[in-house]
Amino acid sequence: MSKATRQIFKRIVLHNKLLAEPEVDSLLAEVDDPEHAIQRLVERHTLSAKAAEQFLAVYKKQADKLILETLGALDELDAKPAAPGPEPAPAAAKKEPKKEPPPEAKLEVEPAVELEVEPAVEGPQGAKPLPQAGAELVLQLLREARGLGASDLHLKAGMRPTVRLHGALQELPHPELEPAACEKSLLALLDDQQRAQFDTDQDLDFCYDGGRGMGRFRTNYLREHRGLNAIFRLIPDHVPSFDELQLPPQVKRFTEYRVGIVLVTGPKGSGKTTTLAAMVDMINSSRAEHIITVEDPIEFVQPCKKGHVNQRQVGIHTKSFSNALRSALREAPDVIMVGEMRDLETTSLAITAAETGHLVLATLHTPDAVRTIGRVLDVFPPKEQPQVRAMLSESLRGIVSQLLVPGADGQSMVLATEILVNTQAIGHLIREEKVHQIRGLMQTGKQYGMVLMEESLIRLAKEGKITKETALAWAEDVKMVQRGLLD
Repeated sequence: MSKATRQIFKRIVLHNKLLAEPEVDSLLAEVDDPEHAIQRLVERHTLSAKAAEQFLAVYKKQADKLILETLGALDELDAKPAAPGPEPAPAAAKKEPKKEPPPEAKLEVEPAVELEVEPAVEGPQGAKPLPQAGAELVLQLLREARGLGASDLHLKAGMRPTVRLHGALQELPHPELEPAACEKSLLALLDDQQRAQFDTDQDLDFCYDGGRGMGRFRTNYLREHRGLNAIFRLIPDHVPSFDELQLPPQVKRFTEYRVGIVLVTGPKGSGKTTTLAAMVDMINSSRAEHIITVEDPIEFVQPCKKGHVNQRQVGIHTKSFSNALRSALREAPDVIMVGEMRDLETTSLAITAAETGHLVLATLHTPDAVRTIGRVLDVFPPKEQPQVRAMLSESLRGIVSQLLVPGADGQSMVLATEILVNTQAIGHLIREEKVHQIRGLMQTGKQYGMVLMEESLIRLAKEGKITKETALAWAEDVKMVQRGLLD
């Protein structure tokens, strides 16, 4: 598109309030063909198919008119008699005059025609109006949530749209979502297969991909007495590096193992999936190995770099975590990433994979390293636990337990970590059913990179990254933190 035709396209978009000006510029930077640009608007649910046809007709009409005006101006320039001047130069030196079209800035672009788009609902003062219903309503709220730096977007029938910002819920300045409009808008994001599954189960877990400029969102739909609700977890548009996540150096060392199991644990919303993705990306960037991930759903998309990455989603690419793990053992992987060890069979297969020459990375919803070991062992029947203790004492490489706590500036979340490194002494305690003594070894194991969660909170408070009150509120051993803050 020329500068003038881009101006036509932009004026139609802005006049009909389809996108903000920076979004139009971003779209035009991606594509150089009006039909492709309009198709992008349809894919993003900004335009319906009918409105897209109307848009293209309006655009072509104005672009054709512009071309005719330009050609007419050139013809007029050709017909204009030359002004009298000096004698013509000899033929050898004579040059044809250069014909310049009139500058595009002087060409008039007629006002854009109104497209048939759904009316908007005015929100409180200062809020951008929301579409009345449809996919664009959800997409606009997702764009707002990402612009705010929120971690989650909550859409609840009969309530205002709400984001989780720096760990706390905060309502957006929009009116309450009418139950019928909320349901229509959310269902508009689903394909036929997802809609059928939701109609059957009345619950749905999936990852919504908004495309370039929007990103990916881990999504859950649920129905309750008010209507259809949804929670969107905003996934960064790239896999964060270790430096961005401020992970301890020991976590990077865990990725250098070729055999064994590394567990990343913590409560919901503590960044386990992000840490695991960073570890996979580190291996993918540094070693030419085969990596298989089993996730529910896939959040970060891992491009193949030095490694060869196969990402499988439970329910779409495989029936279950255990099925995928059983198959993975016959697919020649070097590294296996398990999104979550949920049951006995998955846990058993993960430990077996680590025992048979693979590096396994997995997550658990446990608060610290000691209780993680206890959780793994308690999954198994009592008669099997001695054998599992022996296997785990040999195959475990380390445990990373995480917390995301409010920063001292009130505008960020800060990562606190507990690190366990499996030494001979810790392996001995696991075999001998003395897991409760591991915490003492972790306190004296700083030379191996070990640190307790309380020690991490104390360090963050002393560095001014979190407040002392926050350190005390998130600590399990409050007295230890109190003593550490006085030192």
